[in-house]
Amino acid sequence: MVATCHSAGIIGISGYPVTVECFNSTGLPRLDIVGLPGRAVSESAERVRAVMKICDFEWPTCRLTVNLAPADTKKEGAVYDLPIFIAILTATNQISAPKEEIAFLGELSLSGELRPIKGVLSMLLALRDAGKKEVFVPFQNAEEAAYAEGIKVYPAKNVKEVIAHLKGEEQIEPCPPPKPTEDFASGMDFSNVLGQNAVRRALEIAAAGSHSALLSGPPGSGKSLVAKCFSTILPPMTQQERLEVIRIWSVDGEGTKAARMAGRPFRAPHHTVSAASMTGGGSAGRLPIPGEISLAHRGVLFLDELPEFRSDVLETLRQPIEDGEVTISRVSGKVTYPAKFQLLAAMNPCKCGYYGTSRCKCSEESVRKYLRKLSGPLMDRIDLQVAVQPVQYEALAARGKKEEESSEKIRARVLGAREIQKERYKNTDISANAELPLDRLAKDCPMTDVAQKMLEQSFERLGMTARAYDRILRVSRTIADLDASEVIDAVHIAEAIQYRQLDRLGLSDG
Repeated sequence: MVATCHSAGIIGISGYPVTVECFNSTGLPRLDIVGLPGRAVSESAERVRAVMKICDFEWPTCRLTVNLAPADTKKEGAVYDLPIFIAILTATNQISAPKEEIAFLGELSLSGELRPIKGVLSMLLALRDAGKKEVFVPFQNAEEAAYAEGIKVYPAKNVKEVIAHLKGEEQIEPCPPPKPTEDFASGMDFSNVLGQNAVRRALEIAAAGSHSALLSGPPGSGKSLVAKCFSTILPPMTQQERLEVIRIWSVDGEGTKAARMAGRPFRAPHHTVSAASMTGGGSAGRLPIPGEISLAHRGVLFLDELPEFRSDVLETLRQPIEDGEVTISRVSGKVTYPAKFQLLAAMNPCKCGYYGTSRCKCSEESVRKYLRKLSGPLMDRIDLQVAVQPVQYEALAARGKKEEESSEKIRARVLGAREIQKERYKNTDISANAELPLDRLAKDCPMTDVAQKMLEQSFERLGMTARAYDRILRVSRTIADLDASEVIDAVHIAEAIQYRQLDRLGLSDG
């Protein structure tokens, strides 16, 4: 007899349906699993055998062959424990065959408990697209799985609950759709940032247009504080963006955490991070998992002490910043992960941090050596290069007496600018000005004659690259949107050029 039940697998963040077939035949008792199983899948045989005995089912005294189709795709992980268990029970007539529209996902403990798995949301979306209506998942994965609309999710704690439900003895309540996520809530707020009006303005522009930004200033000037407050002025994620984030985090085993996330992702890796950890990687023989840049997808990647990062790590950012994705090739295969992150970086102007003041002990050569760690091509890809000045005593003394502008007020202006962009780019894949493609720059960035002349003079005087020119146009477009202006004027161009700090200092040429 051949029994079948349905499950799913995952490659990168893309799920695909898997059919689990079980055939029992005469011969010595044994269980063979075929269909390109990985090591964890092959070990399912022993886990399933133990659960059979623990849960008072009969282990068949015949030869069992389990096939995982499609047979030409390698299967990884312990997600197939539960469907293999169900297929064997069906093949040996211990339970009735499940309905064709039902699927099963889950790892088994030796006591029959269901353990959480990775990549649940992507697998459920694949099963839904394949016509499945119901799916059993470990209860720890239910919150994440419920984001897949159109398929009923049954959270199960153990195999006895699954069997009781299939027999109609005790029904499992399906997991309800997730409630709308509340806005970002945090103790961080721009009302706690004293002074620094110029930095506030720069980050408002960055949030309004999804631009990358670099903050350069001495220690104690508040760079890290404003970076942590940055998330509080970003627009909330759309439902589609949230699904993308959950799918990526789920591959790393953090799907439930992503489902509960109130705001956008905020990743702040230490400067000792490796290139593989930044872009993605994993153990030999297994497909790579997402790195920091993919975990920051639709959110913020904050790199503090930027020049302290290894050069090879920083250079890996160049292509993802441009393309919004990263492709990782290993012996085990090649996967592409989304990486549309907003880069926010901070640095000191020199090794000691006090360049330009009497406290600086660095020579001009050491300053240039320090800055040469940041290549010209990387700096070209950063839209806003902002000089952060030390906090003045007057601002500190006014704490508690003068009320600084809150994140709520700044965010209201950001949302207003985003609404303008949403209307401008409707029916396109563009979500913000930073993503504006080259073929639309002329159409969407009209300039006055005075603005055109100012940009021409600055281009020649600063020796800008074509990429820097394009980024100035995009930033100017955002500044004009904050002013609710359809046309880019000279004042918008002037402010955008002001944020090319390293160009003006002549230090971005590597």
